[in-house]
Amino acid sequence: MGLIDHNLYIERLGAFIDPPRAVEKAIITHAHADHAKPGHKHVLATQQTIDIMKIRYGNNCAEVFQAIKFNEKLNINDLSLTFFPAGHILGSAQVLITDQSSRYLITGDYKTKEDSSCQTFQLVECDVLITEATFGLPVFQHPNPKKEIQKLLNHLKGEKSNTYIIGAYSLGKAQRVIRLLREAGYDENIYLHGSQSKICEYYETQGINLGELSSVAHRKGDEFNGKIVIAPPSALRDRWSRRFSNPVICAASGWMSIKQRAKQSLVEIPLVISDHADWNELTDTILETGSKTVWVTHGREEALVYWCKKNNIEGAPLNLQGREEDTE
Repeated sequence: MGLIDHNLYIERLGAFIDPPRAVEKAIITHAHADHAKPGHKHVLATQQTIDIMKIRYGNNCAEVFQAIKFNEKLNINDLSLTFFPAGHILGSAQVLITDQSSRYLITGDYKTKEDSSCQTFQLVECDVLITEATFGLPVFQHPNPKKEIQKLLNHLKGEKSNTYIIGAYSLGKAQRVIRLLREAGYDENIYLHGSQSKICEYYETQGINLGELSSVAHRKGDEFNGKIVIAPPSALRDRWSRRFSNPVICAASGWMSIKQRAKQSLVEIPLVISDHADWNELTDTILETGSKTVWVTHGREEALVYWCKKNNIEGAPLNLQGREEDTE
């Protein structure tokens, strides 16, 4: 099987990459809950991933943490590990594992498009590429996120009596949406659900300017007229959302390209803003890495494996358990 097996276990290190359960040694690509679990004995990750894990799970969520910088080579026995930016969220990493004969690259979740809320994706050449495929179908071709944000701002200009509530996950997506709003010239106060404040504060400490933010708590519904509120998608369906008068439900996700999904979620303004690679990004990355073998870890494995074989690249699905498509 080479340096790493189909469970993303590196036998020569006794370590798993993004294991779905607590293990002795874990290499973590990023801090989303379906990749970063608490309870590991040893964790190797970027400092930002470690910091966010501690914010979410507590300082003792692992026994021992070891931070590694991007592009820093770590030699262990006869192997070397190097982390490269994945462009997914702040601190997210691709992991390159090499010995004298092979280069294995595990992308974790990634995107190659510009995003000022995190580090820019870095292309890495390899022999074996282990890639995600969350949006691994040709139908998924994400639009320019700046144009998606402008759709929201155009609605806001036309109707000041509504409250525009954007469903966006607390880690990564919320901060990206805020940065897109700021880059589009929106400099008013943005209101946050309480679960998003600590992560936004951490992003600020890392040099990600989010502008003026305030908590929704202890404010009346009519105070939000003509304003933007950002909340986790789950909050849009519970009692929390009832405080707003004239709410307009928005959602920021790559899945909003599926009209039926937006309709079922009662989303009035779907914003197709994805933190994962779309079909073109996936296939371009495979070609540009020069990999001869591709393993597909989760998502739409069949289509991408079929594409690989048509392009004379060995492809195989891994069908890993414990990956959630909706934490996007």
